[in-house]
Amino acid sequence: MSPTRSTQSTPRVPARVAFVGGGPGDPGLLTVRAGELLAAADAVVIDQVAREAVVERWCAAGVDVVDAGHGDHGERLTQASRAKLVVRAAKAHPGGLVVRLMDGDPAVFNGLAEEAQACVKAGIAVEVVPGVSSVTAVPSYAGVPLTSAASTGVHVLAAGGKVGDLAAVVDPGVTVVVIGQPDKAAATLEALVAAGRDAATPVAVTERGTSTEQRTTVTTLAEASDVMADGRFPILAVVGSTVTMRETLSWFETKPLFGWDVLVPRTKEQSGSMTARLEHHGATAVVVPTISVEPPRTPQQLERAVKGMVTGRYEWVGFTSVNAVRAIREKFDEFGLDARSFAGLKVAAVGGVTAQALRDWGINPDLVPEGEQSAKGLLEAWPAFDHDLDPINRVFLPRADIAADIATDTLVAGLLEIGWEVDDVTAYRTVRATPPPAPVRDAIKSGAFDAVLFTSSSTVRNLVGIAGKPHPTTVVACIGPATAKTAEEHGLRVDVLAPEPTAEALVDALADHGRSLALAAQEAGEDVLRPSQRRPGSRRRAT
Repeated sequence: MSPTRSTQSTPRVPARVAFVGGGPGDPGLLTVRAGELLAAADAVVIDQVAREAVVERWCAAGVDVVDAGHGDHGERLTQASRAKLVVRAAKAHPGGLVVRLMDGDPAVFNGLAEEAQACVKAGIAVEVVPGVSSVTAVPSYAGVPLTSAASTGVHVLAAGGKVGDLAAVVDPGVTVVVIGQPDKAAATLEALVAAGRDAATPVAVTERGTSTEQRTTVTTLAEASDVMADGRFPILAVVGSTVTMRETLSWFETKPLFGWDVLVPRTKEQSGSMTARLEHHGATAVVVPTISVEPPRTPQQLERAVKGMVTGRYEWVGFTSVNAVRAIREKFDEFGLDARSFAGLKVAAVGGVTAQALRDWGINPDLVPEGEQSAKGLLEAWPAFDHDLDPINRVFLPRADIAADIATDTLVAGLLEIGWEVDDVTAYRTVRATPPPAPVRDAIKSGAFDAVLFTSSSTVRNLVGIAGKPHPTTVVACIGPATAKTAEEHGLRVDVLAPEPTAEALVDALADHGRSLALAAQEAGEDVLRPSQRRPGSRRRAT
């Protein structure tokens, strides 16, 4: 008698759920473990719209994003409804990983207990990854320590909850931290006064903590309710003597570009280092592509040149832009080649950004101009052809299809003059990008942006062409004299010129300008206002 074969299918094991602390807002405060889990997640459950940026930065393309903040009609979900959504997401991704991304630390005022218990009850494995808590991070970013020699204890209250231990909250040697919606927080602070805390006790009220929109107001317990009357965002209030230290310890809101909205007319792929540098100085970058890079219409000449790189046709390959590096790399991928095919070739890069794009590919350039980082500077550094030292006299220059590319034309002419033969080949086409959405165009023309960074003459021409001229109050920063000249030809006032033609130097020069503006306002006894706040009709608010 043959053995009976089971007809039951393998049980569908729900995904495990990792409750991950997303930190208080600054994506740089995400833990290493949190990043690892987000990168491996099949689904992410969020309840704050702002967390979409974290998902975009860390998660794989196509990850399932579940909104646990609001229902189908825009209503705020209850904690029980959120717990059901998490369980449902785990069952919808059997054998996978669901990350429940929570603000700050999951264990502090986040409903971890309810949601985790619901998962355990449903037979779902859970993991908890602590995060940087708003309780400690926001005061740190506001320049307010929680303890000192005079204040040796900390008491944390959820806004709207019971004040609790009256002796603890009344003691002037205890710092009280209140977190929640402004109206409920105001009621809690009023309860502190009613409980006996001195009404003159200093209070620091911070909204949107650790973000570049952070705002901190110093007041007293007696006047705190008035400060929060118009609040629209959750706040964190610190009550105690340590608040007075903010005057000397405020480091975040005093960054030279803090709160500035800076327009970056580049592609997303090109703007990474500039965006990071702006964030370092406290600004928010808004990237608006002005060109679109596309393959050449007739790729045969480029394909022959790429094959010539492998077969020994060239002694040198010269890259005059990041786009040229990307175009050749894409052709290598198409042909199944990699960086090893550069063996025996000498490689030149026009500047540091292009050189870094090559290094990211695994290629260390042999020639990068030390002085002027331009086609002219590259030509000055390029060695003349030597019959005895150079076995091959030919150079490959992949370039854009711009007919009036004077810089590259000058490089080609110069190389011919010093004895090289040049294959000047179109590797990519640049076409003007589609105009940005109407709100962005209006913001550019109305002066809502505090500054704009131009990295080439083409970015000036194309931005004006697709979106219009920036408002006169917008600070205009240019990477070099040629770009500045083009900006002036388009009727723009150039305020900042980079000391050297790199993205980092351009942003640092803008930061120096912002620092000078703030210093001048302080010396004049005026409020420190961003450029966008100085335009007529703007809502002025001191930074």
